[in-house]
Amino acid sequence: MNTILIVDDEPEIIRIARGYLEQAGYRVLAAHNGTHALQLFRQEKPDLVVLDLNLPTPVGDKPLDGLDVARAIRQMPDLTGQTPIIMLTARVEETDRIIGLELGADDYVPKPFSPRELVARIRAVLRRVTPTPQAQTQIHVGPLVMDLTRHTVEVNGRFPNLTPTEFALLQALVAEPGRVFNRSQLVDSLGLDYVGFERTIDSHIKNLRAKIEPDPGEPQLILTVFGVGYKFNETL
Repeated sequence: MNTILIVDDEPEIIRIARGYLEQAGYRVLAAHNGTHALQLFRQEKPDLVVLDLNLPTPVGDKPLDGLDVARAIRQMPDLTGQTPIIMLTARVEETDRIIGLELGADDYVPKPFSPRELVARIRAVLRRVTPTPQAQTQIHVGPLVMDLTRHTVEVNGRFPNLTPTEFALLQALVAEPGRVFNRSQLVDSLGLDYVGFERTIDSHIKNLRAKIEPDPGEPQLILTVFGVGYKFNETL
């Protein structure tokens, strides 16, 4: 049974989300502020976090909003720091969404939201981090080795920590070196049906390059095909 941590300061949202998620077979934990969220995260090590961007600060505590919580999770060592995060917020500005995704969020659900859609998105993200038993277990391309069972990536002896979304994007690219993917096709590879997500693919590619490229400013692995999209370098 997968454990989902919901972090939101609105009890009614937690109550509704908990009901739908428990009905779908998930174990649900809840936190109402960032401090409590990080405490629960460290203690329980949930499989996925649904995180509100706007969080209150308890009296006497250090301010800690959703972006701070996401940043703290991504800085944790080993696989803990790769825990999937779905941002849940009333903010609609594209800048806020992109900041969250650049911090490593895997999806973004604006309020008000459909509880059924939230459950569907959680399932989609968790599917991306669950290896298929019959699938190829390793992919070797040039200096890069992806272990699909262990969910690890090795590049020139380094083992960068990738978020589930970054891992899925990289897997789609390296599975067909030289093939040019447009943003819509990359969204499809993630199992998402949210059209607006196409505009955030660039943020995830930027994060990937920062982690796997020798020089992110002059990428050698993930190449931009201007006016079209991206491809993995087939000449390595």
